[in-house]
Amino acid sequence: MTPALARDRRALAGAALTVAAAVLLGAAGLVAGGSGDARAAGGAVVLDEGELDLAPRLVDGVLQLQIDDRSSGATVVREPSAVVLHAVPSTLQYTVDPLATALGTTTLDSWQLNGWEAENIFAPEPGWNGSQAGGDTEVALSGFEGPGDFGMASYTPEMDDVNAPAVSYLGTASSIKRSFTLPSDEERLLPTWQFTVEGVYRLTFTVRGGGSADTETLAVVVGDDVEPEDVLPGDGSTTTATPSTPPPSTGPPPTAPSSHVIDNGHLDLAARPAGGSLRFQVKEGSTQSYEWYEPDVVVLHVKPQARRKITEGYEFLGAVGDAVWWLPIQQVDGLVWPGFSTDQFKSSEINGRVAFSLDAVRGPGSVSVFTEGSVGSVTTHAHSGDGLPDSFDLAVPTHRHTVWAFAEEGVYRTTFTVNATLADGTEVSDTQTLAWVVGDDVDPSTVVPGEGDEPTATPTTTPGTTSTATPSGTADATPTGSTAPSSSTPDAADAADAADAAGRTEPEITPVSTSSGAPGSSSSGSGGTAAAGGLASTGAHVAVVAGTSAVALIVGGGALYLVRRRRATS
Repeated sequence: MTPALARDRRALAGAALTVAAAVLLGAAGLVAGGSGDARAAGGAVVLDEGELDLAPRLVDGVLQLQIDDRSSGATVVREPSAVVLHAVPSTLQYTVDPLATALGTTTLDSWQLNGWEAENIFAPEPGWNGSQAGGDTEVALSGFEGPGDFGMASYTPEMDDVNAPAVSYLGTASSIKRSFTLPSDEERLLPTWQFTVEGVYRLTFTVRGGGSADTETLAVVVGDDVEPEDVLPGDGSTTTATPSTPPPSTGPPPTAPSSHVIDNGHLDLAARPAGGSLRFQVKEGSTQSYEWYEPDVVVLHVKPQARRKITEGYEFLGAVGDAVWWLPIQQVDGLVWPGFSTDQFKSSEINGRVAFSLDAVRGPGSVSVFTEGSVGSVTTHAHSGDGLPDSFDLAVPTHRHTVWAFAEEGVYRTTFTVNATLADGTEVSDTQTLAWVVGDDVDPSTVVPGEGDEPTATPTTTPGTTSTATPSGTADATPTGSTAPSSSTPDAADAADAADAAGRTEPEITPVSTSSGAPGSSSSGSGGTAAAGGLASTGAHVAVVAGTSAVALIVGGGALYLVRRRRATS
């Protein structure tokens, strides 16, 4: 491969990879003075979003390492031993080769602060400020505890454009140095912090300069296997009082709704044949292991890690920089991956195409379903922010995934009607309401499925109860008497699943009708509310800046950086 072609490929990948997903746990809401801070064990402050600098500075003539926290807008000076840094789940990204080489680690996915996706996700942005130390400062990693490797290195898209090597600062791999010099004129050095495994890390930094030194330990929680609020700061030796046990409730325990919560993995919102008619059902799983459910027994949970920033070209979702809960078109481990399918029908059984109509949305914000083109365009199939119903249709048989976006946290009810004309001319349809829980403000196990019954009860603690519903469906197609996943012969969906995972394009969804509502009108049909949106209804195209479009298809890891995954060797 010629150098010019290699550069072109890298430039194309760089343009496609500036938007991420991903997504993450709620912000700490830090303010000056400490009121409203998210507190961890021992009274520590959890920092999970926003700018902060580790700053060696002279205090009464003695060097001290402190943290300047600007996550609230104002600067709050904190001690590293009083802070728990949280590398939230959405910081899991593909590790580009030069970064892995510079740190002696892995090209597998790793958790990265200040990675290539930093400006598009809500996460901490730790830098180093050497301008207050009275001279150059030596920064050493003098101690380390953690389940995997840690390192700091710089490798940016601009460096990649000119084939510049990554710059390593320090790391835990045996081949990597343990210290670097922080210049006195460096006001914000912003290397990528890499962690290779989820868990709790304790990073002990020693700073030296001007004849004095200071050693501080920073606790870092990576991923969501551990709650950061449960982690002691610093070296973990902080003692805390035993929390008091609240008195037991004297009232009867509330009853949990009978629902099946799905919070991860592949599922299809499918049109299925049912004794000469059509049923709208939910298929959980793929390939040879799956289960069918009626929508009125299912609650879909969009986890906090789906939270990401709205970028340019997606203003129909809200203001640039605001939060949106985003389910990408590519599968991301830890998130639900909802698609649409008509592949339970044979082409000979349907006259024409199958139409899906989003009739109503009840919830705290708008719901959007759309796909993205390879040339910087967005095609919306349903957007409740400018009125409903919105319709689109699929050929038979088809299996197709889209992007889903929710404007706010909370409970949503989406009502779909699926209709088609059978080969004999019979018109068939089914209308069902599907419940969603977005974020972590509401426990999904407490939500009544289907059309709902808010407000819902808190989870029951009665022994022996279960919140998992038995799968149900048509008598001729749905398993009965067992909740175990059913094995079946691979069908057309299997090949489609593989194509989706590989990023190949499936048959296009065709918009059918535009919504009748005006911008700013209610999106709920009857009685619901939704946020106003600015995009024309189904079928509209939005020009997207080239550098912010394509990666929204592939938020989170496995499909990222395919061009950059291996450098050209010829």
